[in-house]
Amino acid sequence: MRRDYITVRQARERAVPLPGVGGTDFYIPDLCRVRAVFMLVVTGELLSLVLAVVQATQGWIEWHYFGLLSLFIQWTVLTSAAAICVLRNWLARQSVPMATSIIVLIVLLDVLAFSLFAGGVLHQNTSADAWRDVAKNMLLALLITLMVLRYFYLQFQWQQQQEAEMHARLTALQARIHPHFLFNSMNTIASLITINPERAEDAVLDLSELFRASLRTGDRLIPLDDELDLCRRYLAIEQLRLGDRLTLDWQIADGLQQQAIPPLTLQPLVENAIYHGIQPRPEGGTVKIEAYRKGDSVYLMVQNPRPAEDQRTHEGNRMALGNIQSRLAALFGEPAVLKHSHQNDIYTVTMRLPWQKAGANEPPASKR
Repeated sequence: MRRDYITVRQARERAVPLPGVGGTDFYIPDLCRVRAVFMLVVTGELLSLVLAVVQATQGWIEWHYFGLLSLFIQWTVLTSAAAICVLRNWLARQSVPMATSIIVLIVLLDVLAFSLFAGGVLHQNTSADAWRDVAKNMLLALLITLMVLRYFYLQFQWQQQQEAEMHARLTALQARIHPHFLFNSMNTIASLITINPERAEDAVLDLSELFRASLRTGDRLIPLDDELDLCRRYLAIEQLRLGDRLTLDWQIADGLQQQAIPPLTLQPLVENAIYHGIQPRPEGGTVKIEAYRKGDSVYLMVQNPRPAEDQRTHEGNRMALGNIQSRLAALFGEPAVLKHSHQNDIYTVTMRLPWQKAGANEPPASKR
């Protein structure tokens, strides 16, 4: 019986967009986010505390000075951040030097306005002293702003480098079709052509789909249903070779078909289960693939028998796990976890992903 196949065009139309990819790249993070506002407030308070300690002539800290300075810094920081947040999309279309100059100008004008306002309200200094204090405030604000912008720019470059390395790792993983798997598959197909041509045709189509997935490097996140379909095609080929030695146990919960997952994430784990858990055992064994949702997380598990000590080949397994872990961290951040364990002669690899449907507009995790 013929099977229905998803074309590359259809798969890409169903793919999930990755944050920071395909959109406007800008080295200034979104300062409208709650986390960003919280970090600005905390950083402002720490700066006020340090300056108050330095200013103190008696005791450890000048509390009156700390209170006034804290109020001044928070007003300046939050209003400047609000202005930058409103102009962020427009600033992103400018060159980096131009955007940096505009941001510095916004901060300096903000500091100037609040410095003049504070001097007019307090009436503590003479006119000359007031303008000298304003100049000091603007100079200090200039230095701090340049240091913060430098930090944002270096962080942005690091993230860009991480994304490039992640894409290179994905491309390398997708290009990894083991020669022995290809030879075994072709031999199996050749043996089926005369006795079961229909099954041989299905095997050819499964193998072609595996190669198609290895060549598809444009998708960063795809629906779980597509990845499971790829696993089924791979296992169908392996089952032709291993026969009764391979038993499959699928436990896929309902409602997870559109869960976002990086391509070629689950299939390498299933491949490792075959080559490290089933193939070395003369009696074979069972590969269990389970997927379920718990709260805001989706759990994927692959289990296989634990081979004997003299039959284990760990290097390929460690490389696959390390590759997948790096891609999960780059795409999802802390919510994504990959771990493995041994219990009762069963080897289990567990993957935890944040719950997100394919095609959702909101990114799965904030990287900034």
